[in-house]
Amino acid sequence: MSVNREAAAFDELIRNLAGLPFALNRPRRLGVAVSGGSDSMACLEVMLWHGRDLEFPVEAVTVDHGLRPEASGEIEAVAGHCAENGIPHTILTWKWRGSGNLQAEAREARYRLISDWARSSGIDQVALGHTRDDVAETFLMRLARKAGVDGLSEMDRRFTRHGTTWIRPMLDHGREEWREYLGRRGVSWIEDPSNDDPKFERVRARNRLGALAKLGIDAGTLAEVARNMSAAREALEHYVCHEAAQIASEENGDVILAAGTLAQEQGVPREILFRLRRRALVWVGGAEYSPRSGAMLELDHALQEDGRHTLAGCIITRGSGGHDNAVAWRISREFNAVKDIIGPTDQPWDGRWIMEGPHADDLEVRALGEAVKDTPWRDTGMPRQSLLSSPAIWRHATLVAAPVAGLADQWTAKATGRGKFDEFLQSR
Repeated sequence: MSVNREAAAFDELIRNLAGLPFALNRPRRLGVAVSGGSDSMACLEVMLWHGRDLEFPVEAVTVDHGLRPEASGEIEAVAGHCAENGIPHTILTWKWRGSGNLQAEAREARYRLISDWARSSGIDQVALGHTRDDVAETFLMRLARKAGVDGLSEMDRRFTRHGTTWIRPMLDHGREEWREYLGRRGVSWIEDPSNDDPKFERVRARNRLGALAKLGIDAGTLAEVARNMSAAREALEHYVCHEAAQIASEENGDVILAAGTLAQEQGVPREILFRLRRRALVWVGGAEYSPRSGAMLELDHALQEDGRHTLAGCIITRGSGGHDNAVAWRISREFNAVKDIIGPTDQPWDGRWIMEGPHADDLEVRALGEAVKDTPWRDTGMPRQSLLSSPAIWRHATLVAAPVAGLADQWTAKATGRGKFDEFLQSR
């Protein structure tokens, strides 16, 4: 076989592997996040090929962070490439407020801006150009933070954020392989100078990876370990769902975990209980990420000492209830986390409450708060603490309804915006 034929066969292999996300979930319209670097340009090139093959339209989107003078030239180069090849291209802008973690805020801004663009453009999936090198670099960064199984697992190949489905189709091969793929097609890319700036953690991880390669620990090795960790995580999550069916229940937006005496008698491993508590905190509080192990240990200690603690926008109390009236944890939304959230009655409130009733423009949803005293809340059997943060219908300063607290007046409220708790567990 000639070198050209070998290269062609390899290109076909990596291109086909990058198309695996579409085997069961073909997009109606696909977006590709393109910065102009080799990874994103390769992602665009391959996604265009699959779009032609599977007959779905592909659009490119670039976020201008306005942080580097040369960025405008890079964006123009991406725009020029797209124009020459008939690819619809959108530029989104973001301005840093000047405080906080720059990289973290820029990353979150990209997800948020692109999600908004995708929804307004009818795009149901967005592709990201992360490669095997990104998996290895992320592994090292998280290893330095003493991460556990979740943190050391391969980054998700498909996930949902801000209501948008994101895919990472290029994780099976490394950056250099994708650059060679581009080179054989005459597609150029831009070298971002910040990729060599050691003030950034990812650059330092990349440099460490080069040193580890001398020991036989290269990007491929670490990526394989990360994939093994993902398999372990999947097994743990399976047992989390199993135990949830035994010891978890929902009550008007709260999660009750009979995670004390009953769980101990059943010999449930501590790690499974920790994971179940984390998932409950995320479902109730709506955080993007679950609390870290240190915070969970602090929670454990606080509940042993005081029987009450706040974490991740939730209040966790220890008492009786749940399955067989065993000693239980009740995880409720913390009032201070929702007291300033105001929204229309026909939209989800706090990301999860769905209100049904006689909607009107002069009505709004906000937390019940101390107005709980004006409701027959004792008849509901719900703790007063939980009802403070429950949704209520208001007309200006007048309380109209508080369905969870027993003041219905033709209104209902269901905490189904993120799905039922058991469905939420299975989707993670």
